[in-house]
Amino acid sequence: MSRTDRSTRTGLGGWLRGWRPAISMAARNLRRNRVRTALAVLGVCIGVLAVAALGIFGNVLALGAQDAIGDIGTQVVVTPNADAGVESLSDADVADIRRAVGEPAVVPLYSDNAVVSGQSTQQFATVYGVEEPALAFEAAEGRLPERHRQGAIVGAEVAEDLDVGAGDTIGIAGTQVRVVAVLVESETFSPVAPDDAVFLPESAFSADGYGQVLVVAESGEAARVAADDIREEVNAREERVDLFELAAIVDEVNEFFGLLSTFLLGLGAISLVVAGVSILNVMLMSTVERRQEIGVMRAVGVTRRDVLRVLLAEAGLIGAAGAAAGTLLTVLLVAGLVVSTPEVDAALALDPTNGYYLLLALGFGVGVGLVSGAYPAWKAANERPVEALRS
Repeated sequence: MSRTDRSTRTGLGGWLRGWRPAISMAARNLRRNRVRTALAVLGVCIGVLAVAALGIFGNVLALGAQDAIGDIGTQVVVTPNADAGVESLSDADVADIRRAVGEPAVVPLYSDNAVVSGQSTQQFATVYGVEEPALAFEAAEGRLPERHRQGAIVGAEVAEDLDVGAGDTIGIAGTQVRVVAVLVESETFSPVAPDDAVFLPESAFSADGYGQVLVVAESGEAARVAADDIREEVNAREERVDLFELAAIVDEVNEFFGLLSTFLLGLGAISLVVAGVSILNVMLMSTVERRQEIGVMRAVGVTRRDVLRVLLAEAGLIGAAGAAAGTLLTVLLVAGLVVSTPEVDAALALDPTNGYYLLLALGFGVGVGLVSGAYPAWKAANERPVEALRS
């Protein structure tokens, strides 16, 4: 073993040996004033519980919102810029969009409105013309064709309202059309609302251009890149298209819940600050009551560093005990909430990111104890032994 390794181990061992008797004496001193110590520990416990519980609740709300929103951030809706006099998107515009985005799927759509009727009921619905529906949608019944040439693809709510399924016939503007597939119920928000729509082949429309183009990417980041590419290339000379980025909604939701979590953590931190004041008061009272004891310790040769260690150890033990109790109560509280409230998903409560708030509250509680005890410890360690004994 090298000299450096021996000195490092000796230094660490000496440091630990210096603190071991200080912690033992601090524990004995705290036991002498059990009620006062218990109240200080309770204050830290409540503060840690507030920070951890509010932080976890805010995080669970954010995770639940992200889960409910789903994958809307992966879509970009491109529409004609009416302010620039563009009323529809041509095949050339669609080709430019495909060239700009590269890998993400590009699904141009014709759009119109019509009365759709089933066996006994009818309703007003949006009717889209699409050539490659499988690029953007999934079927719950039937099969989505690679090239939509005939028949109708019905959204989940339309199929439920009209009581139709794959193989049935529906009427669209007086024309009978066979249903080839029913779409999976959408769990996301989009201007192209597939649940309330019927999708026909492009040949059913006589419009000169597309009403909108749906760009479907693999991730929210890929969707943002695709939107930027469209702005740079398709709108390079004139603002021909408007873009609706669904990822922007996700960002706003995440920003809101981030602010909410910060606000809740701030509320919990107030409780910990109050607990810190309580520890400060306990330590100040303890040093005043034990002034003569500290004076005797200094008079018989106990160093300032040792006195400082004992008093800091007392404050640290109070903070650590309160933090540990508060963390345990938080775990029990969250577990009780999951068991008693079916609406709370256990997977969200057990998400690893919630552990951050437990560790934050635990560290904050111990830190509050040490910071609150620093001044009383410094004051007691630096008092002259003669003055302390004279009191």
